[in-house]
Amino acid sequence: MRKIVILIVLSIVFIGCNKVEGEGGTSSITGKLIVNDLNGLGNLQATFPGADEDVFIVYGKDNTTYNDKVSTSYDGTYRFDNLTEGSYKLFSYSKCDTCASGSIVVSVDVEISAKKQVIEAADIVIIK
Repeated sequence: MRKIVILIVLSIVFIGCNKVEGEGGTSSITGKLIVNDLNGLGNLQATFPGADEDVFIVYGKDNTTYNDKVSTSYDGTYRFDNLTEGSYKLFSYSKCDTCASGSIVVSVDVEISAKKQVIEAADIVIIK
């Protein structure tokens, strides 16, 4: 009987230790935000690193709200630290003349598969 109780307690502990995506880990995601500057006719005038732009992170595939945000550096780079293994979505807002809100979400998906990883996300390219 004692062995069964110990087995049940250990099972509960291990089930409770399953971490979901989010903070508390040893991995990081880095990336770069690029801005495409269009003229009034929609023609590309310039492309440059997006300085001081907000990049948001969503923990997990089923989450519908962002969990954290950072501002990009002068060279458009950003970094999210202390992440656990799992799926993440990174996004920023881009200008959209045909959208009712005037902006549209531009996102990239990232998967962290092991501890102590530094994942380089695909560039997030927005329009200003």
